[in-house]
Formats: sequence, structure tokens, C-alpha cells
Amino acid sequence: MCPREPAAAEDIQGSLVMRGEAGYESARSAAVWNERRPERFPEVIVRAATEAEVAPAVTYARARGLRVSMCSGGHNWSGSPLRDQGLLLDLSALRECRVAPAAGDAPATATVEPAVTGQELVAALTPRDLAFPVGHCPTVAVGGFLLSGGLGWNSRAWGASCADVLEIRAVTADGRTVTCSDTENPDLFWAARGAGPGFCAAVTRFRLALHPHPASIMTTSLTFPLTEVARVTEWAERTARGLPPYVETAFVLMPSGPRTGTAGAGPRITVAATAFATARSEALQALEPFADCPFGARAVARQPAVPTSFAALHEGAVSAWPPAHRYAADTLWSPESYATQLTRIADAVAHAPSGKSLVLSPVLPVSEHPALLRNMAFSPLGASYFVCYAIWDDPAEDATQARWLREAMAAADPQGHGFHYIAETDLEADAARARRSYTPAAWDRLQEIKAQWDPGNLFHSYLAP
Repeated sequence: MCPREPAAAEDIQGSLVMRGEAGYESARSAAVWNERRPERFPEVIVRAATEAEVAPAVTYARARGLRVSMCSGGHNWSGSPLRDQGLLLDLSALRECRVAPAAGDAPATATVEPAVTGQELVAALTPRDLAFPVGHCPTVAVGGFLLSGGLGWNSRAWGASCADVLEIRAVTADGRTVTCSDTENPDLFWAARGAGPGFCAAVTRFRLALHPHPASIMTTSLTFPLTEVARVTEWAERTARGLPPYVETAFVLMPSGPRTGTAGAGPRITVAATAFATARSEALQALEPFADCPFGARAVARQPAVPTSFAALHEGAVSAWPPAHRYAADTLWSPESYATQLTRIADAVAHAPSGKSLVLSPVLPVSEHPALLRNMAFSPLGASYFVCYAIWDDPAEDATQARWLREAMAAADPQGHGFHYIAETDLEADAARARRSYTPAAWDRLQEIKAQWDPGNLFHSYLAP
């Protein structure tokens, strides 16, 4: 039986603020980490203080004909949580994290609420010699990250982060709290592993399978002038595909700017490799090809293999994606090679209006082993993949930066046949962006599950132009 309909706003537990009331704009702004916040305004914002407060908020919205959007960490670059004329359910206070050690045949697990960040999860797991493929940026919360599939650290070995989601708890459109797993409500569980901001329920917690912490994490990098993009990508892609899956290789393309750290380098491409190995000797051996680059003499900077940690990797990510900045982002999965795709976009990077913008392109960003892609809406959709970020700090540049991003993406995908990753794609670029973040079969199934679990369309679906 459905819970009773709340009679008034006073029945809602937690913080509720209406549009026009004091505190509304600060609550609206807090829902988006990005300083570039869209001009969309929910009528009501409810900040749940506990998991128990989520179901009454959903019931309140349904009783008043308000569609529901949600945020946990606010890192969606398109600002999907902010929708007009609905209820924004802010889950950012739900930060509980409990770790259960292995016992007998039962593996170690963690139960986390949606606002737990990757940084917090690393801090909870590392002392226990455990690990999880958390997001590359430390302040990304697990809620949106896992719902979108999750391309985390060491995902080439461990798979998409959602592959380690064993169970979720969620509040459905009719106000019920349900548990979902491979065996219980399996269709909703399938959707929760990849549906992203179009998921048709409010997830209040995840139970995660954990991994033994790598005994040795080591990283190395080489930086070249961007004019070497074809040579670097051809060699590094070929090299990366021959390395063990526990080596994560990525290209970073950057324009000339104050963050170079390399005087006179100008626009550049860095190839970075990180090994998550069972021993230091194993990590060093895996990274040897980068020390032996046949044209290494052309490098303008070189970082030899050094020990690192998940926490240190997160610190490096903060310098690439600094807080208190304005962002726009888009993604591309393509059937073409990294050399083809990154050569196409290199000129746009070289002439980016902001020296802080960048392209991140992980080689083989996620395992394609069938066992690690089982029972999920997410799937890799191309032979190459990259994310293009426009990063700036002056609001007066918003139109210029957004135009640069879309022109750069058009240069990389001139026919518009590429696919996207739902977590970071520019959902307002065209109406097909969300659909082209899935295989046709997965997209059709997502619509069927939405119709079954949310027939009244209570939960906002994907943002569109």
C-alpha cells in the first residue's frame, strides 16, 4: 500500500524551500558543482537529511504534480538536476559509508549512500587494504557516477564501476522503497547500472563489491609538442593495447597556458600510464615501454615511473579540474583510431580560448570482458574514446567557450555518427545525445523499464535541448 499523501509542506522531513523563499538560490546553486549554472528553476528543493526522508519527498511531489530530479554531488556538467517547475531532491547529505570485511567465502563489501565521494571512499578503504574503481576526480559522488556506469581508476582491469554494484535500494515513483539486485527487481537493477540522469527512481544506497588494494601503484608520463599528436597516439595506442589490463594509459591534450609547467612547450600532448600491480617489480616492468619510447628525445617533459596512490592520483586530478571554475564537456565514442580522432581535434585544442581547457582520452577506458559487462545498461560504444572539457572562470566568456566546445566536437565527429557517454556528454547539444549514449537495444529497454516503473513520468528523464 502506498504511504499517505502529505497534506502540506510541513509534513516533509528535512529541509524544504520554495522558489522565492530565503535560501532558495543558495540551495539551487549548491546542486551544481560547476560554477556555470543553467537558468533552470525548480519550484521546490528538498534536502533529505536521512534515507528515511526520501520517500516522503517523492510522495509529496507526486501528490502535487511536481516532477522530480535529483543530485548527490552535482558534477553533471550539463546541470541535469536543475529543471524548471519541479521538485529537486537534494541527496548531498546522505554520506554514510560502512565497510564489511571479507568473512569466509563472503568477499569484502561497502554499503554507501549516494553523496559519498570517491575521496571519502578511498579514505575508508585504503587502511583496510581494499579498493574500488572510484572516479578520477576526488569530489565526484558515487550516486551519479555509478548510475552512469562509472569509468573509474583501473577500470580496464576491474571493469565499469557499476559492475561492482551488488545491490541498490531505491524509492520508486509510487513511494515504495525497494531493493534491487540480480535476483530482486532485476530489470530496475539493470537500468541502475548505466541509465545515469534518466534513471526512473531515487537511489538511496549502493552495496559494492571491493577489490584487494594493489600492492604497488606507479605512474609515468611523457609530454610532447601537440604537433606530434599523430606519432604519439599511433605509438602509444599500439603500446597500450599490448600491456596488461592493470595498466591505465591516457592522452591529455592541452593548449598553451599558465598550467604548462614547461616553459615554451606551447600546445602539447601528454601520454600518462599508471600501473595497479601486485608488486613493484611488476609495475616497473609493465611501464618499461614508456621509458623506451623510440622518439622520447622529442619529449619536452618526462616523468619517470614513481610510486603513487589513489589519494595522490586524486590530488593530480584537482589541478586538471579545479573547483570554482566554469565547465562545459562532451564525449565521443568512435569506431576510428585514437590517432584519427585526436588529430582531428588537435587544432581546436591548440586554439582553445582558455588555456585551462583540455581533452582527456583514455586508451581502452573500460574492460570489454563479457563477464564485466553483464546485466547493465552501460556498454562501451567505440574503438576510441575521449572527453573534451572547456574550463574557464569569466562568466562573460560563456558563449565563446560553449561555441568552442561544440565546434571542436563537430570537427572530431563531422558526420555526427559517434556515440557518447551519458555521464559527461553535452545533453543540450542535440536531441539524440541521450539515445546515442546506448546501444539501440539498451535504449529501447530503458524506455520499457521507465514505462513500467514510472508510468506517470514522475522522475525527469534525460535533459534535452
